[in-house]
Amino acid sequence: MTAAAGGSLFDRWGASGKEVAVVGLGKSGVSATLLLRSLGLPVYASDTGAGPMFDAWADTLRLAGGVVQLGGHDLERIARSVAVVVAPGVPPDVPPLDTARRAGLDIHAEVDIGFVALKGTRCIGITGTNGKTTTTSLIAHVLVSAGVRAETAGNIGRPLCEVARSSNRPDWLALELSSFQLHDAPNLKPSIGVLTNLAPNHLDRYTTLGQYYGDKALLFRNADPASYWVTNADDTAVEEMTRSVPGTRVRFSIERRADAWYDRASRRLMLGDAPVLPRAELPLLGDHNVANALATVLVASRAGCSTARIAEGFRTFRAIPHRVEPVREVDGVLWINDSKSTNITSTEVAVAALDRRFVLLMGGRHKGEPYTRLAPRLQDRCRAVVAYGEAGPLIVKDLGPSLNVVPADSFANVLAVARELAQPGDAVLLSPACSSYDMFRNYEERGERFRAAVEAL
Repeated sequence: MTAAAGGSLFDRWGASGKEVAVVGLGKSGVSATLLLRSLGLPVYASDTGAGPMFDAWADTLRLAGGVVQLGGHDLERIARSVAVVVAPGVPPDVPPLDTARRAGLDIHAEVDIGFVALKGTRCIGITGTNGKTTTTSLIAHVLVSAGVRAETAGNIGRPLCEVARSSNRPDWLALELSSFQLHDAPNLKPSIGVLTNLAPNHLDRYTTLGQYYGDKALLFRNADPASYWVTNADDTAVEEMTRSVPGTRVRFSIERRADAWYDRASRRLMLGDAPVLPRAELPLLGDHNVANALATVLVASRAGCSTARIAEGFRTFRAIPHRVEPVREVDGVLWINDSKSTNITSTEVAVAALDRRFVLLMGGRHKGEPYTRLAPRLQDRCRAVVAYGEAGPLIVKDLGPSLNVVPADSFANVLAVARELAQPGDAVLLSPACSSYDMFRNYEERGERFRAAVEAL
């Protein structure tokens, strides 16, 4: 174990003679366990899951010398460990994490130990309520197209611990970060940090909005005068959060002149006084994607890319799957997959990106926000809302008084109802404003089911 491989954190764990507990497997938990074993640390990894996929992961980890338990957790063993590493997607209130807190153990997100192990690799940390995935992907794509060795990691791309184990590391990592990951990442200190926007979200997991925003603010916990931050000048909550953060702050705006901004008169993306790209050449729908692109301009410029190389990267970028993704047009109706919209603000953004009347498909597992907030955004152009899933009755209750809301009893029925309601020239927009966990493993599975059904029309 060397300083370059993680320094005092891993040395301290090794000196304790105790196990590191990894809670949750999946790609990230497996990668974290393999990294810790490669550093010679004893590991106990556990997950409540079971089945062939989990068996294969367990076999891999046991070959590496890890102790693995499937179908549950040994809480006493976790309490005796030196620290806990948690995979993304593990809820913060599960018994293993409660046990760790009661035992006074440090809890680290997988990205945190990956970051420590990647000492020397420059990371761009991207967070915010919406736009994280597109902005992360845009940044990596633009850097790669400009000849920079870069890739995505974190919530998209490879787990950070897998990158840390690789012998061929990139020069830059675009790292998408959720509020839950930031909560447990005390060592994270990005070379460039990006805050896209802030809006209510995850109120099913957070008691208050202040708690959620507080976790987002942890992006800045290790800020110092050398830090570099890219923030949204159009978002008052972002402005308030970042006003006194140490370091250099550059801002983007689609409403007014800023470090990177959108000139509506000439319909160009600008970097200061320099034009970067005509809006017509950015192959993404909606003003929200102009904002994502402007954040990317500031990051890529800081990383040494010229405006010409940035523009070329934008021209060759393609839409992120499940994010305002056009699937196909059938009988004059454009079907759009926005399965990644798991909160009301994200659905508002998707609706604003459309230039036609539409049928909106909403439903899934409720996340704590009232749907009444959507009504003013939908009244002018929304032909109907098709409500489904666990949240369906609440959507009918909240939006039924002001909109045409049609309940559907299955996901297949949702599409059939939408096809009957849509007229030539309309769009059918799957933008659920809910999580997917009532019917699907994740939003990707929901979007893929939608895409396959549309392709079969």
